[in-house]
Amino acid sequence: MIQQRPETPGSSDGAAQNAALWPFAAARGLSRRRFLELLLAGGPAAVLAACGDSETPTAPLPPTEPAPLPPPAPEPPEVAPFFKDPAPFIQHASSLEARLEDMPGLITPNELFFVRNNGGSLGIRESDWRLVVEGDAVENPIELTYPEVRGLPPQTLTACLECAGNHRAMFDRVQGRPAEGTQWGTGGIGNGVWRGARLADVLELAGVGPAAASILLIGLDSDAPEEGFRRALPMEKALADVLLAYELNGEPLPQDHGFPLRALVPGWVGSSSIKWLGKIEVSSEMHWTRNNTGSYVLIGPGYPPEGRAMGEIATVQTLKSALALPWPAALDAGSHTLHGFAQSPEGRIVRVEWSDDGGTTWADARLTGVPADLSWRRFEINWEAAPGNHTVMTRATDRSGATQPDTVPYNRKGYLFNQPLPHPIRVA
Repeated sequence: MIQQRPETPGSSDGAAQNAALWPFAAARGLSRRRFLELLLAGGPAAVLAACGDSETPTAPLPPTEPAPLPPPAPEPPEVAPFFKDPAPFIQHASSLEARLEDMPGLITPNELFFVRNNGGSLGIRESDWRLVVEGDAVENPIELTYPEVRGLPPQTLTACLECAGNHRAMFDRVQGRPAEGTQWGTGGIGNGVWRGARLADVLELAGVGPAAASILLIGLDSDAPEEGFRRALPMEKALADVLLAYELNGEPLPQDHGFPLRALVPGWVGSSSIKWLGKIEVSSEMHWTRNNTGSYVLIGPGYPPEGRAMGEIATVQTLKSALALPWPAALDAGSHTLHGFAQSPEGRIVRVEWSDDGGTTWADARLTGVPADLSWRRFEINWEAAPGNHTVMTRATDRSGATQPDTVPYNRKGYLFNQPLPHPIRVA
């Protein structure tokens, strides 16, 4: 494996300048892979030299720096239950469920973003961290430092991240059939502005060949009996839209969310978006691990086994909507503007309906904000609340025409529950 030297392009300004440099290099015949190799090896100056042209692109280039001294020997990462204050959350052992009623708007603040851990959060220093890319389907195994990843052309996505078990408690509350695992209500989700490098660029740099069929993302946290929490992705998804994120909402990725680097796999269950990412294995065959054979698998009638899995592998998320209220909620009698959030892995939310008579009649909710493909959508309902016990339901439709189903088949581990939620509200 090769280890590249850190460069000034690790800064935010440098990353933006590198992005501006790519069209200049492409116009002079440089391939994307060669561009990335030169950028890591010698920075913008090496790219310009390879272009055989002293002309500079419109964006100013950062100054070069001498190679740094070798880093000190790495120390084991600090492990803590959480680095953020758990007080605003519903706490489930090593995970923190957000309260939708506390969300101030479309973007979830870092301090209110839910946390799903298998153990404690890792406190890793960027100087100790490396990303290794290897496997039988790469020509050029590489090892990248944090500044090198930040020096790659950046991409920004506004996207939801949602636990596969979000709404799991509803199998019990709504269907009367409790499922295994953390009893998430509606707060195993957040919507953020993510910034990072494209996974496709890193794979291209490693020389991923045509025989590649699967990649395995491996975190630095423990996943006994396997070392490192891990999740497999097919190459089609890996090359499409996966981001290697180092920022969340304009700040360095928080420790609880995988600093220094995590994957963001848009539209897929949250367990695919590996935190504290340390290794990527590229294989000519499908990867089979605990997390796609027994864990993160829908097990039950109607879910036939896939490959070596015990059932249907949980990959793509589901279309959902939820009111931003405690469960159950308590309100005063009178006029209220209720709000909530809806999201779909397949496209923009185009409609949200609501009912307060058990689903006999439905009315349209009001959608707010600007629609975006990967983001959730906020909706509002004007409701005249009379004293007594009430149930308000919502259901969402996305631009593909898909609507939340009236019911979903039970699965033992409680994944992907997305039927309309009958939200109990007591009005006094």
